[in-house]
Amino acid sequence: MAAAACLAPSAMADPLPAHVAAQSAAAAQPSMARDLASYAAVSSAQAAAHRAASAQAVKYTVRPGDSLSAIAGRVYHNPDAWPVLYWANHSQIRWANIINAGQVLKVPAKPAKIPNAPGLLGPAASALVTAPAPAEATAVTPAYATAAPAAAYSGGTPGGSFGQCVVARESGGNSQVMNSSGHYGLYQFSESTWVAYGGSAGSFGSASVAEQNQVFANALAQGGQSNWSAYDGC
Repeated sequence: MAAAACLAPSAMADPLPAHVAAQSAAAAQPSMARDLASYAAVSSAQAAAHRAASAQAVKYTVRPGDSLSAIAGRVYHNPDAWPVLYWANHSQIRWANIINAGQVLKVPAKPAKIPNAPGLLGPAASALVTAPAPAEATAVTPAYATAAPAAAYSGGTPGGSFGQCVVARESGGNSQVMNSSGHYGLYQFSESTWVAYGGSAGSFGSASVAEQNQVFANALAQGGQSNWSAYDGC
């Protein structure tokens, strides 16, 4: 009796029979499988909802003072991506440099490659003079501001027909227009381009037609035609 009393508790407890243990493990497996299947279904539903939310078109309502380049700067952090907005909304935007407050634009995801700008960004100079854009319309880089010039310049230009094409598509003949991105004059120079081709920094924004023509002539002579041809289709 003394020997029996000294046995360890583990020795006193009989292990489960092998067939009972196997039955318990088999019963646990379907429950685990159901849990895994339920988790996978929830994860799949969440992923599908996320994809649907991502694919849903984002809308932007144009505000007074907006331009396509300004909007692209906000939504894509790149004003030069404005052609993405133009082509996505081409059914309601006739001219890239004229948009109206209140328009609701689709904002697609930014593509890996920005599409080319349209060859013609605004109406011809004659159309601008007879039918100025609405007061709420705004300009987009690199096109001219929408306010019609009081007296459009129609004199000669360096580069002949190329120069005339640039003037028509960039400024509509308004020698003193400054657009929303800081491009100025008949040829819509940026300040850096203006100075690079001999323009006076002090006259940028108030230069005479003669000075603008001279700077444009300098640009053409130094191979700067690509500053305009890639955008204007001239």
